[in-house]
Amino acid sequence: MSTITTKDGTKIFYKDWGSGQPITFSHGWPLAADAWDHQMMFFGARGYRVIAHDRRGHGRSDQTWDGNNMDQYADDLAELIEALDLRDVIMIGHSTGGGEVARYIGRHGTARVAKAVLLGAVPPIMLKSESNPEGTPLEVFDNIRAGTLADRASFFKELSVPFYGFNREGVKVAEGLRDTFELMGVQAGVKAAFDCIYEFSQTDFTEDLKKMTIPTLVAHGEDDQIVPIAASAHKTIKLVPNGTLKTYPGGSHGLAQVSPDAFNQDVLDFIKS
Repeated sequence: MSTITTKDGTKIFYKDWGSGQPITFSHGWPLAADAWDHQMMFFGARGYRVIAHDRRGHGRSDQTWDGNNMDQYADDLAELIEALDLRDVIMIGHSTGGGEVARYIGRHGTARVAKAVLLGAVPPIMLKSESNPEGTPLEVFDNIRAGTLADRASFFKELSVPFYGFNREGVKVAEGLRDTFELMGVQAGVKAAFDCIYEFSQTDFTEDLKKMTIPTLVAHGEDDQIVPIAASAHKTIKLVPNGTLKTYPGGSHGLAQVSPDAFNQDVLDFIKS
């Protein structure tokens, strides 16, 4: 397996396929790089170098006790980009991975970055508050923590239903996709998965978004039941200096996996624009 070892000794697994302009993929919680298989095949076949890593504590990366925070996630990504000497990068992040991309730019700038795509991403901040009434109440995240600790295999299997919109009328349930979601989820270390809940729900990315001066595609499913669009994309597009908003009617949080053709083409058009 291909890995880098970060400054704190953590091994980060990554896949690096193809050649051409590099595209990095940052996955959502509680998944791993394999969640991007549709996109890596699509863009790899079209002359791009595609790189996806397992976030620390997730997938095939080391299961870490410490460092499971957004700053460290961004720094790990920076170490990977520097180790592979990637330049003119297209950065794509889904959900928590969208936060990771924003925090990377907030901490490390845009010198190596050409464009960014935030898909169903958690910025600016998910948690409901007086200043963010469209956000998600704290008790929802407390329930996610409780489910992760109690029986995460069953919890992840059930979470896959709203994640992919399989609870909507007329939507065909893909049981294999649900199984894959559960399997990727239980690959993660429970401590890392638990810590990450705070990071995706309560990290404020407002200042990071303001630093995203490169062209940024903000893509979001209009029926996202995990990261509601009103608290995320509709606010993010007002903060990024050079953003384009693309929404998907009826689109779920996992639309890159359930509707890859439309999403992939939109991203390709954005990259080429």
